[in-house]
Amino acid sequence: IICPFIDMANHIGMKEEGNVAFEYFGNGYSLASTTKLPKGKEVRISYGPRSNDILLQQYGFVEEDNAHDVYVMPPLREWDISALEVAVGRKFLPGRLDKLDRAGLLGGTSLSLDDDENDFEEGVANRGRGVVITRAGGIDPAIMAALRVLVSSEEEWQSAGEAVGNLVTENSGGKENERLARFAAQKALELELEGKETTLEEDEELMKKMVTWSDAEMLAVQFRIEKKKLLKETIFSLSLL
Repeated sequence: IICPFIDMANHIGMKEEGNVAFEYFGNGYSLASTTKLPKGKEVRISYGPRSNDILLQQYGFVEEDNAHDVYVMPPLREWDISALEVAVGRKFLPGRLDKLDRAGLLGGTSLSLDDDENDFEEGVANRGRGVVITRAGGIDPAIMAALRVLVSSEEEWQSAGEAVGNLVTENSGGKENERLARFAAQKALELELEGKETTLEEDEELMKKMVTWSDAEMLAVQFRIEKKKLLKETIFSLSLL
């Protein structure tokens, strides 16, 4: 729906100053401030809880520190399991990956030419059932449960009744199990960042020099800066026990 004038209102993901409503008796839309504002202050509205993927695809901009942003990592089956074993100092016991696969926690496979290009979830391509990370909630809780299973010792696994469902809550496998699961997640996110062609710091420096670049080029760098910031924030939160 195109609403003349109202469409001119800019978006803010949280604490919007304005609200759009349909006025039934007036047969039109109204835009009203929801808080007292000084004269000349811009009234921003919320386009909804949109990730930067949606904002860029549908509206052509990227929101800094977007509270609703999302990052999709490759599915767990494609993670570097050997690197995680080295990081946590434990060899994952036989049969754990098969157990997680049967529980549907390893996700799908990499994209192929047969994948449906229109298969989107919340505006974010996730055809391989990848690992979803959000700014609001961090790493997918189901993946944390899978990591508790992977890093568990034989004793921890037996104490959980050898059931994935008994390791879904924080510290359900014990404090040491939780520490190692979080460390494994942290390592996986660090590897994801290391796989990028540029670092967050390099991108931020690049933005300062892009005065002559096109809008599309600047948006591309802004977009990847926000995704890297989300990964770094999640890594930091995982380090807190």
